[in-house]
Amino acid sequence: MARFFKKSEFTYSATARKYNIDNTPTDEINEHLDELMEFLDGVRLAWGSAVIVTSGYRCEELNEKVGGSKNSGHKYGWAADLIPSNNKKKEFFEFFKEYVKDKAFDELLLEKSGKSLWIHFSLYSYQGKQRRKVKEIEK
Repeated sequence: MARFFKKSEFTYSATARKYNIDNTPTDEINEHLDELMEFLDGVRLAWGSAVIVTSGYRCEELNEKVGGSKNSGHKYGWAADLIPSNNKKKEFFEFFKEYVKDKAFDELLLEKSGKSLWIHFSLYSYQGKQRRKVKEIEK
């Protein structure tokens, strides 16, 4: 049971509400979200302050609506986009890199689009892989 996160943080979407998209996860995806939240609880505890989920699970229709990758980990409940509550995004990314250096995960990305900056984390890929990919991406 996650200590710092609620499932609703990973399933809520303003876009889904706006377009009346049912973003309810299946039982299997709920299990994935539970595992992801457990992992992120450790990150949050070590970081020492709140971490905000800006995007979590996305059903197929929602993922298409927001322009997500066809094979996005978000569709499987394995991925989340995050920002630290203190807004120190680059510092959080550097901390996160250190935190996962000896752990199994799929990808940790510092993503930038226009003036927006966020951290994307995926525990597994859509293929169930844990590639330990870390990089910065500008879209």
